[in-house]
Amino acid sequence: MSPKAFVPETGIRILLVEDDTRLSALIQEYLQQHTMSVSIEHRGDIACKRIVSENPDLVVLDLMLPGLDGLEICKAVRPSYCGPILMLTARDEDIDQVVGLEIGADDYVTKPVQPRVLLARIRALLRRFPQHPPNNTSPGNASNYSGKQDIIFGQFRISTTVREAWLDNVALELTTNEFELLWLLASRAGEILTRDMILDRLRGIGYDGQDRSVDIRISRLRKKLGDDTTRPFRIKTIRGQGYLFVKEAWE
Repeated sequence: MSPKAFVPETGIRILLVEDDTRLSALIQEYLQQHTMSVSIEHRGDIACKRIVSENPDLVVLDLMLPGLDGLEICKAVRPSYCGPILMLTARDEDIDQVVGLEIGADDYVTKPVQPRVLLARIRALLRRFPQHPPNNTSPGNASNYSGKQDIIFGQFRISTTVREAWLDNVALELTTNEFELLWLLASRAGEILTRDMILDRLRGIGYDGQDRSVDIRISRLRKKLGDDTTRPFRIKTIRGQGYLFVKEAWE
């Protein structure tokens, strides 16, 4: 089966996994007004099978569900589903966001859901995933790679060809989001990248002053890269500005 060509909005198939029947109906109606085809599933245990078998263009996944919760579903389908997953959570807690991003969610929206915000996040994810292949190849956003395939700094290497990174010849276990962020930082080594720049490049949205997904992923990357979490020297925080990937720190 060949990958589907990306057509903006028209023909986009979304699977909405949400047990609140009123909310799911409202979201379905709103998205269908924007020419998206939306199917609804209320049970988490059934959602796993549907995500894999139907292979939708995008999944909107509630956190609290009967049968299986959203985190369990995300973890279960990631080995076989390569499309974007947008999580909904009624709990505005860092731990939910951290765990969701770690196990393969691509973005999250906190309830109560504002339809325009949800639509904007969906559009941003669809721009990042213009098509997702029928195998386990991670989709990524080719526009982020600027024609380069490998970047090497001392004992650190990152490759877009196989979408992996190594430190001291040991492969790093990175999620799709972590890889994309690390590639962006490494490809702009020596430059300060603001949160707004990072979010715009990776998710197609600006920084709203509250989104902590960049900070969460930076923290995770530092641990995996052996950086000092209290006084980082490989990925530095430049107060009031953003983040800096330090080339000299890898020698």
